[in-house]
Amino acid sequence: MSILDFARHLGRQAFDRDDVAAEKIKQQLEISLSSIENLDVQYDDGVVTLCGDCVAKGDRAQAITIAGNIKGVKRVVAEQLNPAPTAPEEPEEKDEFYEIQSGDTLGAIAKRYYGKASAYMRIFEANRGIIDDPDKIYPGQKIRVPLD
Repeated sequence: MSILDFARHLGRQAFDRDDVAAEKIKQQLEISLSSIENLDVQYDDGVVTLCGDCVAKGDRAQAITIAGNIKGVKRVVAEQLNPAPTAPEEPEEKDEFYEIQSGDTLGAIAKRYYGKASAYMRIFEANRGIIDDPDKIYPGQKIRVPLD
């Protein structure tokens, strides 16, 4: 998915002025994901455009969710954010984006997707740059759910 919408009024506060937004979002991505080469971030009225080359599997989806879960971002465009190359014998990892609803827990989401609540750590690990504590998620937050 190259374009994903987010709740603009929710998320972490990373910037307070639009003129510094792109640089602050880039800093957040570089802290969480050191394996995106040639990273370029543009910001225009709530729309973030990401460009660069992902080195590690899963970095593209994680970059989209990290940027999108920053307060003030309503949409992420990642058509120019190239996924990591995969080896011929290595299947591309599939995932789904999920919007947290009121009353959700990572355990309940894991039960829905994997059939067992105890698999919540798989979702937590896939969203390390977005979720600091598996017990602290909020409605409107978008996360990545890895699928087999």
